[in-house]
Amino acid sequence: MNCQSGLPLSRYSVAELHREVVQRGWVASIGNTTLWRWLNEDAICPWRHRRWIFPRAPAVEEKAGRVLDLYQGLWEGRALAAEDCVISADEKTSIQARRRPYDTVPPGPAQPMRVEHDSERRGAWVYLAAWDVRRAKIHGRCERQSGIAPFDRLVDQVMSQPPYQSAPRVFWIVDNGSAHRGPRCVERLRRKWPNLIVVHTPAHASWLNQIEIYFSIVQRKALTPNNFRSLAELQDRLIGFGQHYEQIAHPFQWKFTRRDLKHLLARIEPWHLLISKAA
Repeated sequence: MNCQSGLPLSRYSVAELHREVVQRGWVASIGNTTLWRWLNEDAICPWRHRRWIFPRAPAVEEKAGRVLDLYQGLWEGRALAAEDCVISADEKTSIQARRRPYDTVPPGPAQPMRVEHDSERRGAWVYLAAWDVRRAKIHGRCERQSGIAPFDRLVDQVMSQPPYQSAPRVFWIVDNGSAHRGPRCVERLRRKWPNLIVVHTPAHASWLNQIEIYFSIVQRKALTPNNFRSLAELQDRLIGFGQHYEQIAHPFQWKFTRRDLKHLLARIEPWHLLISKAA
């Protein structure tokens, strides 16, 4: 609507929509409440939006399919052995310790929790974590910065203990971040841990990595609101939450399969072609 009207707006308020429909003669008279009710009940809600990235990496179906197969207990068309392990790993960067000048006020009757807006930054951690997809175990560590060396320390932390040390195969699902990108990563880790198999997600497909689900849980349950006196206190929270979560965790009920991926790619292909031509 904004392109046709020429107004410098990306979103309309109800009052602006009311003014627009009256000026165009679509209705002679209508109240704001009625207009909002009509819009809210309609199947298309133009004021809503969400961000997403078109799957456009080369061989996206093949690369994503390998990850989805692992979640289904398959590799190269064959069932995984019971002793095989599947690890989903990544890093959550720049988790800041913010010290509030006043204590958080707990919630009361008809009163939400109150968190002081101002804060003093006490530093930040990179939280590296590895989620055992089949066994619902979490392994984590805090590092001052991200990079190859910190990620390799996470790998060593996991692979040096049972059952991973003696497992026939340990699949590590990772994205294309600089710490674990490309053939060099595959060669580096396989040279030290011969039973380790790196499986990269396609570019712009972090939603395929189950560790992102765990990171969202950490953010909601352990880091919000953010009020930590020191980096040590923040580290204790991150590691302690992982230990707590293991006691109640179950493998994530991942339902998106290769068939769903194929349907998704077929559905968005016309839009993908349209946008590619426009670009």
